[in-house]
Amino acid sequence: MSVPTKSGGAVPMAGPAFSAPTSRRVRLSECVAAEPPFSDWAAEVAKNFAVDLRTLTVRALLLLPRIASRRKGTIGERQIRAELKAAARQLRADERRTDHLVPNTRFELRDLKFAEIMPEAANAVLAARHYLRSARPGSTCYALLEPRAGLPVSICTVSPLQWRRVGVQLRGQFGMVQEEILEISRVYSCNTAPPNAISYLLSRVRAEVRRSQPRIDLLTTVVDTNLGFTGASYRAANWQHWVTVGPRPYLYRNKQYVTPRQLRSQYGTASLPELQERFPHDRYEQNRVELADSLIFCLRVRGRTETLAPESRRRLLR
Repeated sequence: MSVPTKSGGAVPMAGPAFSAPTSRRVRLSECVAAEPPFSDWAAEVAKNFAVDLRTLTVRALLLLPRIASRRKGTIGERQIRAELKAAARQLRADERRTDHLVPNTRFELRDLKFAEIMPEAANAVLAARHYLRSARPGSTCYALLEPRAGLPVSICTVSPLQWRRVGVQLRGQFGMVQEEILEISRVYSCNTAPPNAISYLLSRVRAEVRRSQPRIDLLTTVVDTNLGFTGASYRAANWQHWVTVGPRPYLYRNKQYVTPRQLRSQYGTASLPELQERFPHDRYEQNRVELADSLIFCLRVRGRTETLAPESRRRLLR
């Protein structure tokens, strides 16, 4: 048995076993770009654990910065395979636990219904299936629902813009008022979502915000390029890259990725030294390798969204 690779070759397999790891080291940037051999290893693990390859890749990319070397950003094959398998086990458990919450059959985009859904329904899916494994409190939640049982195919949550530095930049450069800006804080599509589901959902969200919240002038969102995201779905929905933001540290508790918001919500602080002192039996870490910038995409709620030349895009520090 073998798993096909991008180059047309194959990774040999014997039943569910994995090929013996070597001492080969791979740069984190190659993993982010989904280049071989990382893409081949990810495909092998996804097939063995029967999980979605793209979802597995994103989850693994959250974990790899913890072990990438500080200077060269390289990771050993044995370590990469171990993180892929750990991510796959968790992903398989999460999907099995929430199989009843999303459809397992495909529908045409024209058959899906756009609707606002209760936060509890959105959070039940996002807490298990979104790569950040949480939803932002106080969000308004929208979804594309399949026509039979009304299960969500794609979900989008909208929150007030809380990132003050971005708000200040948008006000200084474009005259925006932070209270009149909303952020797309979470986006998720299940494996059976039709092509262009996210772009369509985003366009419907814009129309709904324009109808129901006349004070809102702008929608924003953050695209983390460290996870292989490029903003293609946002570009397809006519969003524009307006601002670039320097990377923030990736934080880990007992080798599992955790957001600063999750730490503050649970423990009242995101300070790793303080948490390590309070909980000495746990292990708190952050990435050692330098991460890439994030991209802020924007969409005017009314009218055309301006395209900015690269030299007009400001880069903000965290």
